[in-house]
Amino acid sequence: MSNRRVAIVAGCRTPFARSGTVFRDLTAVDLAKVCVRELVERTEVDPASIGTVVMGQVVPSVKAPNLGREAALGAGLPKSVPAHTVNRACASASQAIADVASLILLGHVEAGIAGGAESLSDVPILHSRRMARILVEAQRARSLRGRLGAFARLRPRDLVPDTPAIAEPSTGLTMGQSAEKMAKENGITREEQDRIALASHRNAWAATKDGRLPAETCAVFVPPGETAVTADNLLRKDASPEALAALPPAFDRRYGTVTAGNSSPLTDGAAAVLLMSEERARAEGREALAYVRSWAVAAVDPGGQLLMGPGLAIPLALDRAGLRLSDMDLVEMHEAFAAQVASNIQALESEAWAREKLGRKDAVGTVDRDRLNVCGGSIALGHPFGATGARLTTTLANEMKRRAAPFGLLSVCAQGGMGFAMVLER
Repeated sequence: MSNRRVAIVAGCRTPFARSGTVFRDLTAVDLAKVCVRELVERTEVDPASIGTVVMGQVVPSVKAPNLGREAALGAGLPKSVPAHTVNRACASASQAIADVASLILLGHVEAGIAGGAESLSDVPILHSRRMARILVEAQRARSLRGRLGAFARLRPRDLVPDTPAIAEPSTGLTMGQSAEKMAKENGITREEQDRIALASHRNAWAATKDGRLPAETCAVFVPPGETAVTADNLLRKDASPEALAALPPAFDRRYGTVTAGNSSPLTDGAAAVLLMSEERARAEGREALAYVRSWAVAAVDPGGQLLMGPGLAIPLALDRAGLRLSDMDLVEMHEAFAAQVASNIQALESEAWAREKLGRKDAVGTVDRDRLNVCGGSIALGHPFGATGARLTTTLANEMKRRAAPFGLLSVCAQGGMGFAMVLER
């Protein structure tokens, strides 16, 4: 077992923007390049000292499938720095951080950059298999007559695009439908979901107003006019219980409780974290924001309650850290949906969950709502799938330093019934 520790030295992210707005003409690669370059410049780290770059992305471009490599090259890192891309759905950036941490713990590298990016304004638009075959045949045809013959078989229905769906392949349910299912089965009320959403907006607005979140954010200059985007554009400083209560259900129009107001929106953005071995950080005179104590990944049956993975990953990460939930000074829980947050908190506090799912007698523990997502969460700030884990890590580490908090916990639910959790320490 390695005695090395992995230091979180710094983190940086672009503003998060509603898809189809200010970043609509940028790709995930564009956003990742800006973020990684800014992280290198802010920390003044020697680019040659970076041993690897790992980035997360959930909906990759067919033209640039290795986001990590493109971000490293575009950010000006030496061409000799290897890089790769991971996809663990919404926990992709968290997995990227775990991958780099693993390499540092093994002694393979002394420093690395991990994070992720997503542009849901730039998703690939697909065609039917039949359309694809016709296009391939037309391309391979050796004469104009052959090409025209292939195109002559086209029918109007072949021209209808097939856009990627945010749905579970094994069940066909969208993420929102799965959240609605969890809310009904767990008895999560509309009022509870709206309370979580309101806290997300209020905490995010307070952390924006006092400079905590802007300090983590870099400007993105958008061509052609090079307009500077410097702030998240999803945050609602005027969020109120009345405004949230007035929104209609989004997925079950008649009986539903999940709304656009208590769900995370489709978002464009990027985030990255600089990791070093404790020895390298000290040798360079760097104070770590926090250290990685442990992490864990777990999974549930996607056909059951899809977004309950954190309810299994959190106790496993705590066990590996030798700590309890009550030891956590701060908790960052990804807010895919308020119903998912409430369901996982309910599970952690449930003796029945502990018995049936964990084989334990006692509940994992209670989540102190005053220590939960103290700078806001994904409902207020947005959720670029591949980047969220790095945002959570950066905010948690910074807030731990600010409060001199010994321990912090973060968790992310993910498609496929997966969950990720990580414990940080100071």
